Amino acid sequence: MKLVILDRDGVINYDSDDYIKTVDEWRPLPGSMPAIARLTKAGFDVCVATNQSGLARGYFDLTTLHQMHHKMTSLAEEQGGRIDKIEYCPHLPEDYCYCRKPQPGLYQHILSCYPDIDPGNVFVVGDSLRDLEAAVAAGCPPILVRTGKGERTIAKGGLPENTVIVDDLEAAAMHIIYHQHSAD
Repeated sequence: MKLVILDRDGVINYDSDDYIKTVDEWRPLPGSMPAIARLTKAGFDVCVATNQSGLARGYFDLTTLHQMHHKMTSLAEEQGGRIDKIEYCPHLPEDYCYCRKPQPGLYQHILSCYPDIDPGNVFVVGDSLRDLEAAVAAGCPPILVRTGKGERTIAKGGLPENTVIVDDLEAAAMHIIYHQHSAD
């Protein structure tokens, strides 16, 4: 079994500094759904780990979040893909919880569902430094996409050592699949 963990906003769908608050605002990035399908067809379980402080801020409720995730999984399925698990942190940054990235709690929870998989073989794809820091803390190799906040993240610098930088989720999927075949 193979596993990949994706951030949501900025990796799978368009991001907004004003938060994604409605199902209509949740729009997939070009190529993201085919990329998820490509990973699924290559034998990967695809999981999503996402900070969603908009819940605590009152910008949207759990019903709306679940509707956004239903839209995401349905669009992936239409392309032949599958999202096997979605984990989210509903807390504010000042809550200092263990599940909010850059803490590794979301990734560690996902990894605990796959006890036979070495975290060192689980790529994490994100668009922010906190995604990459959480990946490294969980023992997973980080991939940064240029979509979403990716370009800002690159410009700020300070990326974890061995971070792979790619254009988008499609390029990340190709890198992951190629790397997996090379390891087999």
